[in-house]
Amino acid sequence: MELILKQDVEGLGFKDDVVTVKNGYGRNFLIPGGQAILATTSAKKVLAETLKQRAFKEKKIIEDAQNTAEALKALEVKISAKVGTGDKLFGSVNNIDVAAALEKAGQQIEKKFISVTGGNIKRLGKYSAQIRLHREVNVELPFEIVAEKS
Repeated sequence: MELILKQDVEGLGFKDDVVTVKNGYGRNFLIPGGQAILATTSAKKVLAETLKQRAFKEKKIIEDAQNTAEALKALEVKISAKVGTGDKLFGSVNNIDVAAALEKAGQQIEKKFISVTGGNIKRLGKYSAQIRLHREVNVELPFEIVAEKS
């Protein structure tokens, strides 16, 4: 079954992608949930016209995302956390903490676009996170977790 996605679906595709899925998945989940529509010939023509009109706007959005990516690469992010014995943390550090550290540095990135490598981090050290600024622009952000000074 061919469908046009009306929004991003994790593991399947991005908004306005034409995807092929099994009939049951499309009929019972994607279409009733408002996440997709059937890819009829008329719907494909409408999609092509919409994509053509959006191409110019998209170029500006990609440029802005690349400028943000360059600014993020120049940042040196350090997250302070409470530490117990050795290098173990009280609690953990995740994408919410990385988003807060970026906000302190002047970059407003939503936490849902940040993916910390390894999930929740429970030790001091250097780590990295993937930041998705646009479907074509991804940045790897190195950061360090340091002990909180008391």
